[in-house]
Amino acid sequence: MSEQLLHIVTYTGPFGFIKPWTAVRDERTYSQQFLTPSIIEGLRIRLDVSAILRHKLTYAKIDSQQERTQSRAFAETRKKATREQSILVRGIMLYPKLTLAFATEAEAKASAEQHICLCRNEDILLPDSLVETISESGFDALIGFELIFKEDPMAILVGYDRYRNNEPMYGVLKITGNPVGSEPIE
Repeated sequence: MSEQLLHIVTYTGPFGFIKPWTAVRDERTYSQQFLTPSIIEGLRIRLDVSAILRHKLTYAKIDSQQERTQSRAFAETRKKATREQSILVRGIMLYPKLTLAFATEAEAKASAEQHICLCRNEDILLPDSLVETISESGFDALIGFELIFKEDPMAILVGYDRYRNNEPMYGVLKITGNPVGSEPIE
């Protein structure tokens, strides 16, 4: 039986942040190293494709950055209403590289003409214009983090799917090669 051919597009950018689902109110938040099923679904909707079959993510390193936040509530004093402010530390991936695999060359080419955002609109990744075709085993050999979406004794809970009535999402993290620091820092 022959392997399925995958049509891949690689997206890169200077920085990116993937918000861990446990980090809603954490003061120290580090970008997670994998994409959850709901993130992949959001990318699929953004790119207007039938499916994203596989993905691999690498980055150069994580840089800690401070971010000022304001609470949603107002604190009232005699003269005015103010918002409480705080500082949180956010770990941002530097030079992320995300490779997405599609079933058809047409969907890959259409995706190669669009930008994507990981989890915040300012974290824009731009596509390489080149669409490559590789086998599944060739994709398996690519360096990177990939979350294989499945329930399994080795699976971990990775969040709750906002597209599917907050159902729990599970996956097995597959790490190929050394996906951190594998790209040069420019």
